[in-house]
Amino acid sequence: MSVEFAEVTVRGLLKMYGTTRALIGVDVAFTAGTVTVVEGQNGSGKSTLIQILGQLARPTRGEVRYGRLTRRQARPHIGLLGHSPLLYPDLDTRANLAFFADLYSLEASRVEASIARFELEAIADRPVRTYSRGQQQRASLARALLPEPSLLLLDEPSTGLDIEGIARLEQIVAEERARGAIVVVVSHDSGFSERIADRVIRLHRGRLEPS
Repeated sequence: MSVEFAEVTVRGLLKMYGTTRALIGVDVAFTAGTVTVVEGQNGSGKSTLIQILGQLARPTRGEVRYGRLTRRQARPHIGLLGHSPLLYPDLDTRANLAFFADLYSLEASRVEASIARFELEAIADRPVRTYSRGQQQRASLARALLPEPSLLLLDEPSTGLDIEGIARLEQIVAEERARGAIVVVVSHDSGFSERIADRVIRLHRGRLEPS
């Protein structure tokens, strides 16, 4: 699947949860082949931004544009790794990926290629609920990358990974950048962020700090 859009543009983004302002007037653009790391303290709005970009939440005001595509047209071309694995826990990885491949009308061969890419062969036929945190993270990454998304959103992707797993994650991020994906990462791991980032933006109490 080719990259379907080369830029995501955010304008005047406001997100309210009751009387709490999670994001306030955020204007930012993300471009193809670029890894953007979003930094900020807990509660600064980082995960809210990821959720809105990933269409898991709607802004209270403002807009997100995915190139020339509508919100609905863009949805199949977004890959998201969040705090929840977004996998069916009683199914194994192979069945989970087969389900999502069918959802995206992808070739069945994509499932086995993804299992191999994330070195999941040894556990691919075990229920996801039996996985360690790191194994769940790898399976979730396989799910997020299955459709070769134009926009890849990674919220704390190194959580639960050992040193070898983090090195493999860095390689995956580099491969996605080279493929032309727009990559947006939230991470508290400063070393990991420094190694992967093409640019860094910072949120403070819902506002984007000047660069």
